[in-house]
Amino acid sequence: MTYLDNPFTPSFGEVPVHLAGRRQIVSSILQAFQSERRRPELTALLSGARGTGKTTLLSLLAAKAEPLGWISVETTARPGMLDDIEIGVRRRASHLLKKQKTANVAGVDIAAIGGLSFHAPSQEPSNWRSRMEDILDQLEQLDCGLLITVDEIDPNLPDMIELAIVYQHFVREGRRVALIMAGLPHNVSALISDKTVSFLRRAQSFKLGRIADIDVNTALVRTISEYGREADPAGLSSAVKEISGFPFLMQLIGYRAWDISPTSNSISASDFQQGIQVAREEMESRILEATYRELSSEDIRFLNAMLVDEEDSSIADITKRLNRSSSQVAQYRRRLIDAGVIGERKRGVVGFDLPYFRDYLINMTC
Repeated sequence: MTYLDNPFTPSFGEVPVHLAGRRQIVSSILQAFQSERRRPELTALLSGARGTGKTTLLSLLAAKAEPLGWISVETTARPGMLDDIEIGVRRRASHLLKKQKTANVAGVDIAAIGGLSFHAPSQEPSNWRSRMEDILDQLEQLDCGLLITVDEIDPNLPDMIELAIVYQHFVREGRRVALIMAGLPHNVSALISDKTVSFLRRAQSFKLGRIADIDVNTALVRTISEYGREADPAGLSSAVKEISGFPFLMQLIGYRAWDISPTSNSISASDFQQGIQVAREEMESRILEATYRELSSEDIRFLNAMLVDEEDSSIADITKRLNRSSSQVAQYRRRLIDAGVIGERKRGVVGFDLPYFRDYLINMTC
């Protein structure tokens, strides 16, 4: 029996064999990498709920930038991220940059253990900005740009603000730099509201929402067929419906369904159904629990008011059930849409967007 390698990637940040949707985002940013004139997409903010593919998109863009003449360095918003960026650039561009000067041996004392003494080369005072300017000067001589990607935006992190401020100076100086950052919608909103980095309000903003069913279907079929298997049409249809345009769930269902009968040349309808069941359980621990913990008590009250309806809910009905003003309800609605939990169906009507979250709430209230 031959086990066929599983091509699906349900781990965060891994670039899938075929990325469903997002073609317009990728295309516009790649055009900016290749343009002789600076384009707004070189400073971009990606926002979306957990599981919408933010980290994956960052990884993909970093990989595609390098053949186009860019050095890319990836980091996550956390204390010490500026050092991570500098060290990362020096490593990625070690074949292009001049080696840093090291200390010279000043004398040797044979009689004493450890008798070597050193004189450090004289250096002018420096900070992160000046050291990065030196790096950019060298890259510029080779017509090479620098792409910095930042995941999990944290608007309260001083290093995050420092990076944005210094980057703005790089742009003003006409340097070939790009900054693409990703985070949860409320963190992105909080960052661009910071007066010290107000220029980010003019950055290109991309909101990662649901992917069209046709794109999900195409990505599944191409991934499965290119790795030597076929997909049962009915099973594939049920998987696409269950995925509901959610990128992480597409990889998770594909991964679990593939492993049900790994030696078979086809993925049956039964394989898909079993894969869906396993994926449901994993979604709760990996996505739903974390999302629920971030909601306020009023957010949860809004969502519970939606549970009264079998399908979508009208804002007018929710307002009556909550006994809140229309402006308050509008605020909760916007916050939940930004978080990717609900989505607008038509004017004045909303429904659950995050797969399985409705059932999760029902179980939480029981």
